[in-house]
Amino acid sequence: MANHKATKKDVRQAAKRRDRNRYYGKTTRNAIRNLKASADDTAYDAALPLTVSMIDKLAKRGIIHKNKASNLKSKLARKTEFKKTA
Repeated sequence: MANHKATKKDVRQAAKRRDRNRYYGKTTRNAIRNLKASADDTAYDAALPLTVSMIDKLAKRGIIHKNKASNLKSKLARKTEFKKTA
């Protein structure tokens, strides 16, 4: 365990950030899962911008890599294109 005052504070801050990042990541994963599971096209189109925004925020905060965010958004957008062409 940390012995210095500043190191103890750093441990507290890291724990707080870790919990916050886990919450944001889990919430976004749930939104992606719910979006993929939605059968209604209009509901999918309505929820897509909100989910993409959540993914962008994760990348901006450094919780996920920007390329992973791009891949996730691309997969979700492709599903919309397939629904429109089918």
